[in-house]
Amino acid sequence: MQRHPGSQAAKSFAHTMTRVFLALALALVVNVHARASAIGVQNGNDPNLVVMTFNIRYGTADDKEDNWVNRREMVYDVLRRHDPDLVGLQEALRFQIDEIRAALPEYAEIGGGRDDGKTKGEYSAILYRQDRMGLSDCGTFWLSDTPQTPGSITWGNACTRICTWGRFIVKDSGAAFYHFNTHLDHVSQPSREKAIVLIARHIRDRVYPEPVLLTGDFNAGESNPIVRYLKGEQELPAAGSELAKNPTVLVDTFRVLHANAREVGTFHSFNGDRTRDKIDYIFALPGTKVLRAEILRDNVDNRYPSDHFPVMAVLCCTLR
Repeated sequence: MQRHPGSQAAKSFAHTMTRVFLALALALVVNVHARASAIGVQNGNDPNLVVMTFNIRYGTADDKEDNWVNRREMVYDVLRRHDPDLVGLQEALRFQIDEIRAALPEYAEIGGGRDDGKTKGEYSAILYRQDRMGLSDCGTFWLSDTPQTPGSITWGNACTRICTWGRFIVKDSGAAFYHFNTHLDHVSQPSREKAIVLIARHIRDRVYPEPVLLTGDFNAGESNPIVRYLKGEQELPAAGSELAKNPTVLVDTFRVLHANAREVGTFHSFNGDRTRDKIDYIFALPGTKVLRAEILRDNVDNRYPSDHFPVMAVLCCTLR
């Protein structure tokens, strides 16, 4: 039987394409399984929760080759790759949030600019996957003696500081919880102490006694009194007798799984340094089942999406 001269080549091409198709299909299955392992089903229909805190560095900083326009795609890629349900942002300006949401329209947001409570100044916004989360209530308060006054500074902090919070409901399970997100002062320790006590008061006074998350850039290492206060390890005289002890003790989710890890620095000045203090945290209630916790060091040829490493935790949705 006479063969067409191109038949063997056609068969070879078809065989190659079949292998490519199978490889792509396998990769898709692996990716879906990885997502299921990270945020899949835990205890029946309760999906796990992927939480991230991410100081994205304010977009008007003169960072030369690390300017926002040169790294924003890396920020988008971090969010795409790790697919968090909730992201506590710090230093985000309005145009940065707009660009992130244009690139990842699956996210909604809560929060306001610290200068006016609307659009001016840095946000401590919370992004949330609107296909997975419903929003029940939210707000922003200023870390000052007048927490409902936009732009207020009363404790000697170098910058206006805020905390944004939301009460979220997981659509698949109906589980509800609170998420507080903040960025404490980088100069004044007294202002940090007063700020953390105010946040502790708001957590204590939440309307429903539901689980709570606290994320942020605390500008404080693990031995700092404010971190120890949150963990119930130290009293703060600045709190007065009523709140000298944190009424809602929290745990650092990273340390739940990595108690002895070293080189855990999260601020690195765009150079990838791991030796500084860990100042970015995801706190949760004691007993929260932490399935995974990681300091994300994503980079492209040693170029980083921000001067902070984002921190991520995968939690059992019940958060306790």
